[in-house]
Amino acid sequence: MDGKMLARLGAIVFVAVAVTATAIEMTRREDAPASPSARQLQPEGDPLRESQRRCQQLGQQAASDPECLRVWAETRDRFLGHASAPVAPVAPAASASTEGR
Repeated sequence: MDGKMLARLGAIVFVAVAVTATAIEMTRREDAPASPSARQLQPEGDPLRESQRRCQQLGQQAASDPECLRVWAETRDRFLGHASAPVAPVAPAASASTEGR
């Protein structure tokens, strides 16, 4: 056997192994996740999330809004795993007074 023939045979064997491995991987069944997703763990009416949305809608004004600063502190605490009091929803009258600034 010369070098060209040996290289061709090696390439054919390599392609055959790759096709076989691909076929095996495609026929493998996916197992269902053992734990529920993070979306399922969140409560439906999360007051912190509602407050975050309100602050998001305020835009640049949120940087000086004391309620948004408190919400962001609560968000940091929740992310870092620190225990803190739950955030109460903000009354609509309070947000109307900050929008006019």
